[in-house]
Amino acid sequence: MFIYNVKINGSKTFKYFFITITLVIIIIVGIVSFKVFNGANNAPKNSSCLPQNKVTKLTTANYTTVLKTVHDNIDSYVGCHVNFTGYIYRVSDLKETEFILARNMIISSNFQAVVVGFLCDCDNAKDFKNDDWVEVTGKITKGNYHGDMPIVKITEIKKVEKPNDEFVYPPDESYIPTSGIL
Repeated sequence: MFIYNVKINGSKTFKYFFITITLVIIIIVGIVSFKVFNGANNAPKNSSCLPQNKVTKLTTANYTTVLKTVHDNIDSYVGCHVNFTGYIYRVSDLKETEFILARNMIISSNFQAVVVGFLCDCDNAKDFKNDDWVEVTGKITKGNYHGDMPIVKITEIKKVEKPNDEFVYPPDESYIPTSGIL
């Protein structure tokens, strides 16, 4: 019968264990850093959520997010083509060819809403009356209406029925209404 007596040096074992764990952590941090920085270098340079080469359809789900993003970064979206549905809404200081293609955005749990939308320019705008629901396709341009403003230059417009999902919701959790409650 053989008996082995193994003596473990506790301080040496701890040193080897500590060095091994430290090396593993350094390797993991190195790999993660490489992937993060390499991924950032391979990311598309255009951070636009609207592709330049095709028409982007705005839906009830993305309407206010796109609206807010375009208003915050007008220059990035000039030239983008959009297609969306809303109702004609006019205010007194708009030109004859202009209207707001609007949607009602719910701002509270008891369905209080504010009007939001894109300012649109259309040669035959006078053919449509307030509250007509229309579907438009157009190109985002930069204009001036009480400051810099994205304006959708309409290339195609047609009257449509009022949709079942006529309301839109704030773009994200950080939205703070800036107008009075209706």
